[in-house]
Amino acid sequence: MRRIYLDHNATSPLRPRARAALAQAMEAPSNASSVHAEGRAAKARLEEARTIIARGFGTQARNVIFTSGATEAANLALTPSLRTAGDAGPFDVLLVGAGEHPAVLSGHRFPPERVETVALKASGDLSLPALEAALAHHAGRRVLLAIQAANNETGVLQPVRAAAALIHAAGGRVVCDATQAVGRVEADFGATGADILFFSSHKMGGPAGAGAIVFANDDLLFETPLLRGGGQEFGRRAGTENIAAISGFAAAFQETLADLAQEAMRISALRDRMEASIVHFAPQTVFFGREATRLPNTSAFAFPDINAQTALMALDIAGVALSSGSACSSGKVRESHVLAAMGATEKTALRVSLGWTTSPKDIDEFVMVLESVVSQIRSRRSAPDR
Repeated sequence: MRRIYLDHNATSPLRPRARAALAQAMEAPSNASSVHAEGRAAKARLEEARTIIARGFGTQARNVIFTSGATEAANLALTPSLRTAGDAGPFDVLLVGAGEHPAVLSGHRFPPERVETVALKASGDLSLPALEAALAHHAGRRVLLAIQAANNETGVLQPVRAAAALIHAAGGRVVCDATQAVGRVEADFGATGADILFFSSHKMGGPAGAGAIVFANDDLLFETPLLRGGGQEFGRRAGTENIAAISGFAAAFQETLADLAQEAMRISALRDRMEASIVHFAPQTVFFGREATRLPNTSAFAFPDINAQTALMALDIAGVALSSGSACSSGKVRESHVLAAMGATEKTALRVSLGWTTSPKDIDEFVMVLESVVSQIRSRRSAPDR
């Protein structure tokens, strides 16, 4: 049975260029800290990848720190000990959007009493008035804001640039989780206004196990790194770098940026066509975040009379892979904190996320399968007991 993969926000299939770079790097010993010829070759691959990432964001290579992924990056970056050159002390308060990824909500290193959640609007984007109120409440304190570039469940683009202007005016700094945005929309420092961005390789068709923290400039440092040991990554992240994964990461990154605008148009057209088709057979479908600007590839929706977990399982059996919200929930469909923050009455949603492998045929076949699944579920529910 041909399967239809529509879960790119969880992991996008490995791109051919990333696969080739990964395989090539795996052919040789790859400890970039070694001084022999093999080590120098590994170091060259590492620094080439670092330069590629830096150029994509408009910063210097020394401002790119490689990690194992976005979760480690969030844990590393969101710390009170993040310092600005010349500053007298650590950050006092962490502000986090109510719809942030669990890696941010649970992974930061601030004590609970120094964390405040900023509300979302019903449309799914961060409330700027709520952010202004939080800044007024913490006037005179050093504030760090954690904000997504795009929500992983709904695809709603967050007002990062506007939020950064407010934070910077108050003397604070912004750490942006760009994991879902990179490779799908413009997400560099010019577009976001953030001070630090982080993201993962596998969301854009690179190998899992690689990610990066990117600094807008070199005046920020971690007083207490998360991983301590050797001096890798300029002393900011100890541990032997995963050269093979990083090489594949950089190759995928280059490929996504090369046709960003054209691919966004192609994918958004498929997404819009899919949503129109769903409304045709299920007019009561609730789509989340459509009042806001979304990623071109993401659609989150619910049928008011159908349990999302039931539909998800039936679709999987029928050959369709998608998800319900974040993929980081131990294989369970849980109530969405994002939908709750939006004030939605629905607790869970189906999330369709398209990507570089998605074709018109995939969308047309998915809609047919979905219509059949919805009809079958409704028929079983309405059938008389025997």
